Amino acid sequence: MKIEFTKMHGLGNDYIYVNTMKYPLTNPEEKSIAWSRPHTGIGSDGLVLIGDSDKADFSMRIFNADGSEAKMCGNASRCIGKYLYEYGLTTKMDILLDTLSGIKELHLQVKEGKVESVRVDMGIPADIHWVDMGIPADIHWVDLGDAYPFQKGVAVSMGNPHLVIFVDKMEEVALAEVGPVLERHPLFPDRVNVEFAQVLDKENIRMRVWERGSGITQACGTGACATAVAAAFSGQCGSHATVCMDGGDLTIDWAGEGQHLYMTGPAVKVFDGTIELKE
Repeated sequence: MKIEFTKMHGLGNDYIYVNTMKYPLTNPEEKSIAWSRPHTGIGSDGLVLIGDSDKADFSMRIFNADGSEAKMCGNASRCIGKYLYEYGLTTKMDILLDTLSGIKELHLQVKEGKVESVRVDMGIPADIHWVDMGIPADIHWVDLGDAYPFQKGVAVSMGNPHLVIFVDKMEEVALAEVGPVLERHPLFPDRVNVEFAQVLDKENIRMRVWERGSGITQACGTGACATAVAAAFSGQCGSHATVCMDGGDLTIDWAGEGQHLYMTGPAVKVFDGTIELKE
């Protein structure tokens, strides 16, 4: 059996998208691992399943490159909005998307039949607080050395867990070395997405991300949201911020504690393809 898929990316955060209403899939964890491999598979940060829902217009499930299931992905939600509209599954400009972290509302910005950007109501950020990471106190879980004096970070839940660490010079962060260690910090038994952020001014933040289950990615939508929240929470930015990642920029608007957060950014189709199922 052959199935059709579409590879899409949001600021370089790329996933394989499958319409499971047309092509039901079993064992998506295994398929995400196999298909995400860059040399023997399609190559991606994971697999996204688009389905129906009895609570919203459509549903989304996300599997990381290591097969673990994520509750939410901002970049993927924008890509789904583009997919649904441009492939004729809906004519709506406002779409309700059922995710494991709740129902999200997508607002499509369309020009000449193409979705140029998507604004996503990401819900209300939760569990925002400073965390003392215990380096190098009683927890001798790793020796990061003098070059990595990361004593504190801001924890934020965007439906998935994030740890935002502010630094003065982004280029001095060895993300490939410190990212996987912090992802498995004892304070986060279910692992955590790790963002390093350099505040440039009151409205601009430079950020790099180590995603739980995927490693270094070009961008992370929920990570950009968490970074803007952490910057506002710590008094470094206001209610509007542009988060600049390796893959590009996202605009984040958040009026403060208890308020909904809105993320706006692009979504890009890379190519369509078919793949043969071997089971």
